[in-house]
Amino acid sequence: MRTVIAGGHGQIALRLERLLAERGDRPAGIVRRPEHAQDLQRIGAEPLLLDLEATTPTELAALLEGADAVVFAAGAGPGSGAERKLTVDRDAAVLLADAAELAGVRRYLMVSSMGADAAAAYPADPVFETYLRAKGAADDAVRAQDALDWTILRPGRLTDGPGTGRVRLAASTGRGDVDRADVAAVLAALLTAPATAGLTLELTAGDTPVAEAVAALR
Repeated sequence: MRTVIAGGHGQIALRLERLLAERGDRPAGIVRRPEHAQDLQRIGAEPLLLDLEATTPTELAALLEGADAVVFAAGAGPGSGAERKLTVDRDAAVLLADAAELAGVRRYLMVSSMGADAAAAYPADPVFETYLRAKGAADDAVRAQDALDWTILRPGRLTDGPGTGRVRLAASTGRGDVDRADVAAVLAALLTAPATAGLTLELTAGDTPVAEAVAALR
């Protein structure tokens, strides 16, 4: 299975790429900086050099030819301003959806955020409000794509532990933390669970093994 991951050098993406390579799949990660290519190669992923903020759906679609699935795991990241929340967290996600349609790739996994909502209000932090709105708008745009078999994953607050392999995965989980390693494990499982297409899911740490949590959604 060839999976192309946007934001291929991100913390979740690198964990996902390693998992996919270890199980015999062919992960490819889209990276903006040439110096990141060797990090992907080291874990068995193919680096694809492209700036998602400076390309077109047609150019991106060319990189997706032959892919079985795409994953949007890009993000402007901490410390970025409101403008890049829009150009990366919203616009790049929509760009990937449009490119996937052009390339005939139906399976689309979106790494979103708990609380994502195009009308989110968070007056205490205007940049974070823009982030939640950007993620919500991207989710809405992807859900409107009839040509895609999408699944939207909304993790809780991300942590950097080793992962437990046990999660809570449901349409609504309530607030909670989740290790990036467990997010990657859930994404890997969702890629081989086509019956989860059309679902928007929240994810936190929990008591259910990842495989069982995903299987229960079918």
